Amino acid sequence: MITPAEHQRLLRLATRASLAVASLLVVSKAVAWWLSGSVSLLAGLTDSALDAVASFLNLLAVHYALRPADDDHRFGHGKAEALAGMAQALFIGVSAVLIGVQAVRRLQDPQPLGDTGIGIGVMLLSLVLTIGLLALQAKVIRLTGSTAVRADSLHYRSDLLLNGSILLALLLARVGWPQLDALFGLGIALYILWSALQIARESTAILMDRELPSEIGEQMTQLVLQIPGVLGVHDVRTRVSGNQWFVQLHLELPGQLPLHEAHTLCVRASEVIRQHYPRADVMVHADPV
Repeated sequence: MITPAEHQRLLRLATRASLAVASLLVVSKAVAWWLSGSVSLLAGLTDSALDAVASFLNLLAVHYALRPADDDHRFGHGKAEALAGMAQALFIGVSAVLIGVQAVRRLQDPQPLGDTGIGIGVMLLSLVLTIGLLALQAKVIRLTGSTAVRADSLHYRSDLLLNGSILLALLLARVGWPQLDALFGLGIALYILWSALQIARESTAILMDRELPSEIGEQMTQLVLQIPGVLGVHDVRTRVSGNQWFVQLHLELPGQLPLHEAHTLCVRASEVIRQHYPRADVMVHADPV
């Protein structure tokens, strides 16, 4: 389990690296598209520009989500990450529509491509930077479980396919098949739109307080039932907010048990869950049997 300070450092590192990569790719793809006129490169440029905006929103959301709980937000600010995910889905969806419209126009009115050499070089650079960023994000997700970084990572995984497709389209155009450029651009737009729907679905689940996977709730129940003196467990409820899990459950205890002993069992139940799931904030209620 990492310390809170390390948790914050990793989240900030991931969001800043994402913004830096997106900004660099915007500049390089803009130059390449201007020289080549490729619809596929325009698709990549549009996507990277919206990447930069989404990454900036992600940075702000993570900064806000890391704020501790206060009098107005007793459960913390973790859902800001899910809101950032929804904003990313919106930006990605808009980019998909813009790319698709441009691709259809190019299919209706084909135009020769300009210099594709610089575009090929830019796409190779994009692939290298994206792979490096994904490796960093995978490490941060494994250690922190951040929703915002996971949504960002999902987007950049789609970017990896996008950049590879653009590279293939430019190579084919270079050997005499320029008409495939617009078809690749249209296919990429559909894939980006699918990615936006995936991100929106995951973010919506968090905002709607979807339960943790059922096997986790069952495992928590079994851990508590192993405590001597606990007769049963019911009404186990879970939800996620940012990096924190909120868990509520009812313990079934002997009706004549002294209050201090009942309290001790409730504390033990909370502790045993936190030992196995460090991100859990556990609230236990005792019911007499």
